[in-house]
Amino acid sequence: MGDGKVPGKVLDIKTADIKAAAPTFQQGAVDLSKALTTLIKTLDGLGEPWGHDKQGKQFGGVYKPHQKSIESATGILVLGLTSIHEAMADMADGHVDHDELVAGMFTKVKTDKQSDGAGEH
Repeated sequence: MGDGKVPGKVLDIKTADIKAAAPTFQQGAVDLSKALTTLIKTLDGLGEPWGHDKQGKQFGGVYKPHQKSIESATGILVLGLTSIHEAMADMADGHVDHDELVAGMFTKVKTDKQSDGAGEH
């Protein structure tokens, strides 16, 4: 993609780059979703596995009040990564469609004058 170093060329969109990068976001969403599921299942299943010693109480005192917010925010990040993947794929497809449309505007159309009756009286 354009890096802004070439004068007059701010953005050079390469659909192959977009399509190659898009799955990275989907994989990130899958990985983050798995991590969130593991976190929720593990902590819910174990109760308060951090213990009741000084460090455990400190962790629990900070984590428990924010647990639902952390889970919710992580879920939003999963959806965001998924939507970035979908948007990049759509953008690449749209860019190709747009290029084809523009190219079609400047393509010389050949006509057969005899087939449409032109020139006949």
